Amino acid sequence: MTAAPLFPGFDGLMTLSRREGVDIRPTLLRVLTDLYVQAHSHSPDEERQFVELTSRLIEQVDDATRAAVRARLAIYPGTPLKTMIQLGLRPAHPGDRVPLAEDIPPPPAPERTVREPTEVELRMASNLSMQPKDAAEISGLFFAASGPERAAILHNLNDTPLRASARIPEHRAKRALHILEMAAFASDLENFALELGEALILPSRIAVQVTSDPGGEPLACAMKALSTPSPVFQRVMLFLNPEFGTSVQKVYRISRLYDRLTERSALVMIAAWRGSSMAAARAKYRPALHDDERQRARSAPGQPRPAAQPVGAPIVRTGTDKPGR
Repeated sequence: MTAAPLFPGFDGLMTLSRREGVDIRPTLLRVLTDLYVQAHSHSPDEERQFVELTSRLIEQVDDATRAAVRARLAIYPGTPLKTMIQLGLRPAHPGDRVPLAEDIPPPPAPERTVREPTEVELRMASNLSMQPKDAAEISGLFFAASGPERAAILHNLNDTPLRASARIPEHRAKRALHILEMAAFASDLENFALELGEALILPSRIAVQVTSDPGGEPLACAMKALSTPSPVFQRVMLFLNPEFGTSVQKVYRISRLYDRLTERSALVMIAAWRGSSMAAARAKYRPALHDDERQRARSAPGQPRPAAQPVGAPIVRTGTDKPGR
């Protein structure tokens, strides 16, 4: 399935969901639904893309995820008819404002008692590493998304089984925050990005991109990973990028996002940024194949070789050489 323009970058996440031991299909369905209902209306092409991406996921996710998505789409007036039928929603009548949901039948009684997972089992379930390609897809999707889409992605990362990066040691985080706050007061973007990259073990390219992003969501992730108090983050945000201060709405939105952002979501995104640099390095330094060397050898033009003069052939004189006396 090719990723639709309305939801760029989901090919890599779908590949990740099909790997053995990794099931983020519930998260994918929730993200797709959240992104779809944020718009008041959709073109026929966007509606078709949404149906294609979600029709298979609806049949494969658990009942709790299906019920949550069903509840979101039941009150959304632009729910596609095919999706309504698949979720058991009754199409709205002309006088109805939103589609009405039919009664959800009670779940069948369990045949045996299901044991609740222990804390250790829950930790192990959330300890699945990302492949570099998948990390690059998640990072690219996040940077290419709009503000509301980024908020939805970060919200859903908290429930994914992906492994988060290790928490930054407290003494290292405090030292980094002191340097970052001074660099922000001086509006020194270069040194701010340098210290941020060293503190979070990020490549310089990602650190610069996080620092200079106009939306502010990447910076919120980075500062949350350093356990930055909310007032300190607000000061850093306002002094580092003075354009934030010109929009009260933007300051309020990013501050609210930061307060709701969980440490786990931030650390999962940090892991994705680190993994994306590995994918870029592998693509840059791809080893040449043996067949490639042979092909280049065949395509190289041959150099003409000088004709060999037969042994014992008489030396032809041109007549211009005069024997010396």
